[in-house]
Amino acid sequence: MDFHILGPLEVQHGGDKVSLGGAKQRALLAILLLHANEVVSMDTLIELLWWESGAPPRASNAVQVYVSQLRKILDPSEAERALEPLLLTRKPGYLIALRPEQLDSVRFGVLTVEGRNALTAGIPEVALDKLRQALGLWRGEALADFRHYHFAQSEIARLEELRIQAIEMRLEAELELGHAAELVGELEALVAKFPVRERLRGQLMLALYRAGRQADALEAYRAARQHLVEHLGLEPGESFGSSKGRSCPGARD
Repeated sequence: MDFHILGPLEVQHGGDKVSLGGAKQRALLAILLLHANEVVSMDTLIELLWWESGAPPRASNAVQVYVSQLRKILDPSEAERALEPLLLTRKPGYLIALRPEQLDSVRFGVLTVEGRNALTAGIPEVALDKLRQALGLWRGEALADFRHYHFAQSEIARLEELRIQAIEMRLEAELELGHAAELVGELEALVAKFPVRERLRGQLMLALYRAGRQADALEAYRAARQHLVEHLGLEPGESFGSSKGRSCPGARD
C-alpha cells in the first residue's frame, strides 16, 4: 500500500487506486496518516472528526465501524492482516503502521534533505535531481480535500511551506548550473504569487542579471524594496539579490 497526501488523499495498492469510502472514513484515515506510527486516542479522533458540529451520542461506535471498514480496505486479505497489519488497535485508540517509503510526505522530506545537503556540498546537479524528484511527488495542494477541516489546516500550511522552500532550493541549483535565462518567467510568476519571499526576489534579480538584463535586475530590486518597505516596514536582508553570497552587481544602487 502506498499513501499519498501531497494532493487529495489517495491510496494505491499495486499501482491501482483504492476506494476509501465516505467523507468521515476518509477523514479518519487522513488523521491517522498525519500521525503515522503514533497512537491517536479515541477521544482525539472523535474531537477532530466532529469538530464543527459536535460529536453524536454514539460517536465511538461510528469510529469503530470506520476502522473496521478501513481494515478491510487496507488489509484486503486475511494473510496480509495476519502478517503485517496496517491499522492497529492500541490503547487508548488506533495506530497506522507505515514504513517511510509508504507515505509520500515522508519521501518528500527525505529527498528534500538530500537535495539541501548536495547544495551545501557544492554538487548542484545532484541537488537538482533530488529536488525534482521531491517536487514531482506533489499532485496539487496537500490534503486538498480536507482544506476546510480543522485538523488539516496547520499541516497543510507546514507542507506548503516546505514545498516552496524546495522550489527555492531547486531554483538555486538551476542558477548554479547556468539556467538563468530559462528561469526568469517562472521566477516572475513565483514572485507575483509570493511577493514577500526575499529569496525568490533575490533569485529573480540574479537570473535577470546573469541573463544580461542588468537594467531589469535593478528595477526588480527597486520594486522589491518598495514592496517590503510599504507592506512590512522592512528593508531587504543581507542575502537579497545573492546566491551563496555572490551579490547581483548593481542590486544595492
